Amino acid sequence: MTYIHQTILKLEHSSPAQTEFYQAVEEVLDSLRPILENDEIYRHQAIIERLVEPERQIMFRVPWVNDAGEIQVNKGYRIEFNSALGPYKGGLRFHPSVNASIIKFLGFEQVFKNALTGLPLGAGKGGANFDPKGKSDAEIMRFCQSFMNEMYRHLGPTIDVPAGDIGVGAREIGYLFGQYKRLSGRYDGVLTGKSLLWGGSLARREATGYGCAYFAQYMLEAKGDSLAGKRCLVSGAGNVAIYAIEKLYQLGALPITCSDSSGTLYHADGINLDTLKNVKEVRKARLNIYLDSHPDAKFIPASEYPEDGHAVWRIPGDLAFPCATQNELSAADAETLLGNGCIGVAEGANMPTTQEAADLFLDAKICFGPGKAANAGGVSVSQLEMAQNASMQYWSFDEVDRRLKEIMARIYRNTSETAKEFGEPHNLVLGANIAGFRRVADAMIEQGVV
Repeated sequence: MTYIHQTILKLEHSSPAQTEFYQAVEEVLDSLRPILENDEIYRHQAIIERLVEPERQIMFRVPWVNDAGEIQVNKGYRIEFNSALGPYKGGLRFHPSVNASIIKFLGFEQVFKNALTGLPLGAGKGGANFDPKGKSDAEIMRFCQSFMNEMYRHLGPTIDVPAGDIGVGAREIGYLFGQYKRLSGRYDGVLTGKSLLWGGSLARREATGYGCAYFAQYMLEAKGDSLAGKRCLVSGAGNVAIYAIEKLYQLGALPITCSDSSGTLYHADGINLDTLKNVKEVRKARLNIYLDSHPDAKFIPASEYPEDGHAVWRIPGDLAFPCATQNELSAADAETLLGNGCIGVAEGANMPTTQEAADLFLDAKICFGPGKAANAGGVSVSQLEMAQNASMQYWSFDEVDRRLKEIMARIYRNTSETAKEFGEPHNLVLGANIAGFRRVADAMIEQGVV
């Protein structure tokens, strides 16, 4: 029985019924075989066994009262995974699907993503199985205040600095910060994604989508190609998707799709960004409303999706940008994309491609940017927000965007060079995992058995 297989079996025993977590761990550990075989110090120091177990797991109830006066109870989480490189950093997700497995997979991915940035960031993730959809502002405020009643004691600008994620935007961050300030009596930079009025950073909202587009640009440039004129398939219609679309336009590409939980929008002439922002950011409506302004576009309801995948990936395009959620791109989707001539995939979401689909892309040797590298723009600008808070400075949008572009270039360079070092220049999954692992593992060894 191999060392890696033994580690996964132990993990399944100590953390039962956490499928997404196992998937994330197995994908990373499989990539680490070359370095674990060549350098035994990591085995002697039990780095893998220590790395897959979070430093701290916080689980708590979140009681709150709805507008009808009824008491509701949700479950809250904060998984503080690894602090070898800096304070815990990672988002909070409010969504009905949230459970321990989802939060742990996200936190584990965050370890390597944050390490790849080269910034002083540890890794964590958190959230609750609370659904903000359909809730009033007053209900969301009461929930956020109750959530922070427990969380505040674990936070600090050099301890743990959460950000937003699915279901946690500027409104939720505001309510969370207000309650933290009330409970702690401190005006600390303990949350990122804050309003520009009180410590937020320009370009934070755009960062993940912008960074994903930059990463795709670097992958293509390495092959002597560019984004210019490329027809791009984007899934999702939140911040990541919207601002990936915006930056793709700026870099000369033509984004032709986006999606939400109700269905997929296809506009052959290119998604109209102003209309999309109005529908999703102002009106907070379903995507089919887009057709009111653009009747030449097509909307495919989720009820009409193929059984083995997602409609967005069945539309012919040159590049794919999965920016919605985990495991949204199946093996059947990958086969269709490759059959339609897709030359590259950049993951804007966390683990949006199933392992089987990722293997197909790697076997085809197309450009494939894994999420821990391609979507690291968000956490990178979160760190820039932390830096601005700590120094009490305020940088321009162009300054933040310039720094983001440099960070994404560094991530691509580190990932690509590591892949070449291990003899698989096309395999950026291997490159990202090993590059991130080495930075965290070496720091852990230098800090002793803690």
